[in-house]
Amino acid sequence: MHSKRWQINPPLTPIADEALRAFHSILRQILFNRGYPTFAEAQDYLVARLPFDTSPWQLTGIGSAIERLEYAIDHTEAVSIYGDYDVDGVTATALLVQTLQALGANVHGYIPNRFDEGYGLNQDALESLAAQGVKVVVTVDCGIRSPSEVAHARAVGLDLIITDHHQPSGELPLAYAIINPKQPGDIYPDKDLAGVGIAYKIAEALLEKRPSDRLIPEDLLDLVALGTVADLVPLIGENRSLVRQGLQRIRETQRQGLFSLANVAGLEIKRTTATNIGYILGPRLNAAGRLDSALSALELLTTKDVQTAGNLAQQLNAQNRSRQELTRSMQEQAEAIISTKDPGALVLFAIDPGFNTGVVGLVASRLTDTFYRPAIVGQRSDETTRCSCRSIPEFHITQALDQCADLLVRHGGHAAAAGFTVRNDNFDELVTRMQRIASKQLDGHDLRPTLMADAEVSLSDLKPQLLDYLELLQPTGYGNPEAVFVSRKLRIKNSRTVGADSQHLKLTVTDGKLTFDAIAFRLGSLQQELPTYVDLLFTFEVNEYNGRKSLQLNIRDLKPSSGLD
Repeated sequence: MHSKRWQINPPLTPIADEALRAFHSILRQILFNRGYPTFAEAQDYLVARLPFDTSPWQLTGIGSAIERLEYAIDHTEAVSIYGDYDVDGVTATALLVQTLQALGANVHGYIPNRFDEGYGLNQDALESLAAQGVKVVVTVDCGIRSPSEVAHARAVGLDLIITDHHQPSGELPLAYAIINPKQPGDIYPDKDLAGVGIAYKIAEALLEKRPSDRLIPEDLLDLVALGTVADLVPLIGENRSLVRQGLQRIRETQRQGLFSLANVAGLEIKRTTATNIGYILGPRLNAAGRLDSALSALELLTTKDVQTAGNLAQQLNAQNRSRQELTRSMQEQAEAIISTKDPGALVLFAIDPGFNTGVVGLVASRLTDTFYRPAIVGQRSDETTRCSCRSIPEFHITQALDQCADLLVRHGGHAAAAGFTVRNDNFDELVTRMQRIASKQLDGHDLRPTLMADAEVSLSDLKPQLLDYLELLQPTGYGNPEAVFVSRKLRIKNSRTVGADSQHLKLTVTDGKLTFDAIAFRLGSLQQELPTYVDLLFTFEVNEYNGRKSLQLNIRDLKPSSGLD
């Protein structure tokens, strides 16, 4: 019944307890756990005040980039914003298109088709843009690992400005300008901005040089929040500040497409949270690029026409349903491939000619969640195999791929997610080498997921006022998790399964004095084997159903209470 490790943070020190005495005792512990042991640090965190300068002019290359874009505006040169097909790339493209249009530029957005062109810059697209008379191409969320494509852009007469947040590898491309806080020598203090965050810094700089009565930088923060949350960059530092402001913009949105998308998804937009972006808005914006072309998502975010926005929102909603069904069937197929080939492998490989390349990343993520192993899922064509990877904290997937670079056509990514293309005649050697790297790096590790909890609490600690304190932690997400608690020796008064295929578990639990309702998503299969007494690891929340609000435990995991039936 139970295979996950629970780790409860140690109690805060007496020094920190005294320094944070102005805060509620449970909030004190959470602030200490998050790395804010002094009053000043905690206060800055809670109000999302940044202890460093966020001027865009600190970014290497931004002066040259802004100067070139100003020249293009003044001389009505055609500018193309070349994006990526995920939410980060689409929002970054929309942001710079909107900014440059407000400044009178001749600009359009270009997003490659995942199936015809693949990820990032490609030479055919660059040639086509040059043939159309484009003079300046600004990449967003891509380009830092494309030296040959950048050289080709120069050869066909394009001035290429790279803006990217991915880790550079080897020599930097010889572009007109490169804006990436991760490049060597860059002094920008926050290295974790998403692609849309870097696009926002460009917009800030442009609008500082050329103020517009049609647009201020803050008008763009809804796009920044969407792309930042969806791209799973850490919600700390500047990202957290930008997303907090951006969520308020979304709740008061003037963007017709965003309003329409929330409407078809059944989301009350004035109450949008980062969680809603991650699970409701983000997947629908992503669905376009996963199944067809991301241009419809880009148009949704830039259109001002009510009917167009409504039609596009309906289209994305339908594509998201199709994407969900496709992901489920491909996951079943991938699990069958793994169980047949090498169920004990440290790195899971599931490759099939029929796999949809737009969904392989989602399937890899599901495999990693299910088996707690790095997972690589790919689609094999006649000559090459295109793969998407997801990993666990103990294994940096992109660094592992770096060690196999001689076998790969291209690759790139982060610690937890990556993508690559490999020639089929190198594939078996790649599998062998990746397994060898994993064997060396994971030797001695207890490969079970670890669930972190902030504190052990009793049900009597879970008062409505606590929710007000927890709200100060928002926006929560990757890198800034929700507060998680453990309560022990709770008796299950009743249980039932709910949802499609009875996949969720609904409980009522008591400590003998207080009683709480609880929901455990995707744990419905445990209903038949529940003991009388359980320990719960959970978040604390308000459940609203049919206009009625109640306090609820959102269970992340449960296990039998030790020594009790």
